[in-house]
Amino acid sequence: MVPGSCGVAIKCKDGVILGNDRRATWGYTVTNKATKKVFKITENIGLAAYGLIGDFQILVKILRAQANLYELDAGKHITTKSLAKLISNFLYSRKQAPLYTNLVVAGIDDDGPHLYTLDALGSLMPDDYGTTGTGMLLSIGILEADYKPNMTLKAGEALVVKAISNAIKRDAMSGNGIDLLIITKSGAQEKKIEIDELGE
Repeated sequence: MVPGSCGVAIKCKDGVILGNDRRATWGYTVTNKATKKVFKITENIGLAAYGLIGDFQILVKILRAQANLYELDAGKHITTKSLAKLISNFLYSRKQAPLYTNLVVAGIDDDGPHLYTLDALGSLMPDDYGTTGTGMLLSIGILEADYKPNMTLKAGEALVVKAISNAIKRDAMSGNGIDLLIITKSGAQEKKIEIDELGE
């Protein structure tokens, strides 16, 4: 059994916004109501995850270590594309014993914002927005309808919250609030939206 999720990320004019719900489930049981599923990897890159919690938690630890090693070796921050390719290669190398996780990786580099979606086998797909998890089918339609290139961060944040909150209303495996990660060239900011703020 794979716990549910509704991870969403979008590119904006001057940054990226990632979000995810907080519910962890095992079958029909809610096992945790404060599970972190959106992570800051570096000051300019984050990811939203779906899948087995231990699998994406260990992957986040590996990625943070690899990003630090890259910076020590190259003398500069790893780019979003390089980190996404690193994840892709790592997941593909484990295709016989995969990590049960799907990811949306987004960040901002010197040449602007970038976003990639990855499945458990490391398929690497660039896009303007991405979603993952059991709430994906409920959130993707909202992104398709409302996403505009070069959205402001304020409009982008509202869209990510709208997509996740609407999925939470219909997906029993997603819920218990929203964690947001807003990344601009000046750094990363985390926000929490409690469930009562969503009108539930």
